[in-house]
Amino acid sequence: MRTLEWEDNKLKLIDQTKLPDELTYVYCSNYKQVITAIKDMIVRGAPAIGVSAAFGMALAQLAGEDMEKVAVEMKNARPTAVNLMWAVDRVMKAENMLDEALEMAREDINTNLAIGEYGAELIDDGDTVLTHCNAGALACVDYGTALGVFRSAFNQGKNIQVICDETRPRGQGASLSVWEMQQEGIPVKLIPDVASGYLMSIGKIDKVVIGADRVAHDGIANKIGSFMVALAAKRFDIPFYVAAPISTFDKEISIFDTEIEERDPNEVIYYGGARICPEGTEVINPAFDIVPKDLITGVITEKGVFDLNNLEKDFKELF
Repeated sequence: MRTLEWEDNKLKLIDQTKLPDELTYVYCSNYKQVITAIKDMIVRGAPAIGVSAAFGMALAQLAGEDMEKVAVEMKNARPTAVNLMWAVDRVMKAENMLDEALEMAREDINTNLAIGEYGAELIDDGDTVLTHCNAGALACVDYGTALGVFRSAFNQGKNIQVICDETRPRGQGASLSVWEMQQEGIPVKLIPDVASGYLMSIGKIDKVVIGADRVAHDGIANKIGSFMVALAAKRFDIPFYVAAPISTFDKEISIFDTEIEERDPNEVIYYGGARICPEGTEVINPAFDIVPKDLITGVITEKGVFDLNNLEKDFKELF
């Protein structure tokens, strides 16, 4: 099952806002529809956003649009995901953007398979592993990063148990990660966000593996709540891994300079269509937070596993 595909000169996307109840597709025939799909989280996850943006740029080129203008619009769709910037810059250098986008889609799958293989080496038979948000096939073209690690470990015959936290306010852990694991037949349980620290404290979690929307020399940016999970893991000496492709790495900035997207207050005010707070309540709704490198055991990439706290070479030279 592909999260996104090029079909009949259109970008075909799984509508992730309808999962897990309904598997439906959205077809984008112009770049503005791709931007809308990214903003509205019809497609989400750093690798999937990047490849979708590449196809959006290809649609714009085919339509004879002003590509410099389109590039700016595309990059502003979701400012935190570095893959978006990387993808736009990459296709802008290509003579044929559609060919480049198709190649990027193929690369993404191979990259995720490699991440899965490296990550599976870190998972022991009998492990219970916790993940936050969704870094599976739905966050990529296919297979996934963090959930790809679990897929590879499970396919090797390892007896693992996956714990997904719900990941408020949009609930991607509950609606997407649990669904993906169930589709694969991998044992999975759902917990409230507030329960992960308790489960760690009583020895019910062996390892944590999450994805990332940006990796820098001094930490990572990922879905809001990642920092709290990392703090709890550090407190109870539980390995905390980040699975992310090299395309997610930002060599130019400190992670603390990342622009954190502020999303619609209604994502917090309403849950399951019902208002859960008094009318007029003011809301702070950051989409991401920062996990500094001292809380991260290792970053699992398609080139191996790296410790940001102890790199053999300079970050820019290594990646």
